[in-house]
Amino acid sequence: MGGFSGAVAPVIGGLLVAASWRWVFLVNLPVGIAALVVGWRRLPHVPGHETERPDPLGVILVTAGVALLTFGLTKGSDWGWTSAAIGGSLLGSAVLIGLFVLHCVQGRNPLIHPSLFRSRTFRGASIVAIFFSASFGGMLLSIVLWEQGIWGWSALKSGLAIAPGPIVVPFMAFVAAGRMIARYGPARVIVLGAAAFGAGVAWWALAVEVHPNYVSGLLGGMLLAGIGVGLALPTMMSTASSSLPPSSFATGSAVINMIRQTGFALGIAVLVAVLGTRAVHPRRTRASCVPRRLVGNGRNLLRRDRACARPPAAAAPARTTA
Repeated sequence: MGGFSGAVAPVIGGLLVAASWRWVFLVNLPVGIAALVVGWRRLPHVPGHETERPDPLGVILVTAGVALLTFGLTKGSDWGWTSAAIGGSLLGSAVLIGLFVLHCVQGRNPLIHPSLFRSRTFRGASIVAIFFSASFGGMLLSIVLWEQGIWGWSALKSGLAIAPGPIVVPFMAFVAAGRMIARYGPARVIVLGAAAFGAGVAWWALAVEVHPNYVSGLLGGMLLAGIGVGLALPTMMSTASSSLPPSSFATGSAVINMIRQTGFALGIAVLVAVLGTRAVHPRRTRASCVPRRLVGNGRNLLRRDRACARPPAAAAPARTTA
């Protein structure tokens, strides 16, 4: 289901943006209400047991810490990395995340219990998940920015171009990954998936051109990346959860998902920071005019330098003397 959602999401997102960018946010309301109604009527009632609720302080600390870190990375190129606002944002993030870790270690019923990370398998899968998800988020955003900012494609066309990669994911996850795990073990499957994903990213980075070359420059890389995600990500998630005792299975699944989503957000923030911090070239061409920063008012996905939209000025003719 996750792979199918990844395949249709770019297309649906393109349709929503074509109608109005506000629908990207408003669409969550009817979807959420429909999910609540169906869940209330169709999901079976499973009696639980009394347990103490985690301290909400942990939720506040980790949410605020990750938000400040993402904000600082995203706005660093605009406000200056040495500015007081960016320095305060990154410092505040470090303090809040540090307090969250301390709270988890010393708290009576913390949001994330340290005992989860005593499992070597869970700890290793969590580390791999945050880096894999960060690179996955950065890759997706970079492709969208290139298609729309350099190739001039619409949001819908960009979504259709991305779709082949996610379509491969459920096939690899349901058909290939399970058999390969049983034969070679989860570690080798994750390594193979990460290698395929890296090859896909390298394909797109090395083969893409300023002028649209979708088949030779992007399609092959998207298919390789989809194979990699289908092998690595489900194996990573299931291996991390299954390594825990039954009493910690639900909590471990939630933690590994939180780590994955945090890595995805940080990968996007790092990409925006890298695109915004560019070396100043004496002569600009369209190839060097990469998307610089996201627009705050939501009217456009990205903002490019005005020089990118203008043809280079013709050189003044040399004066001749009689």
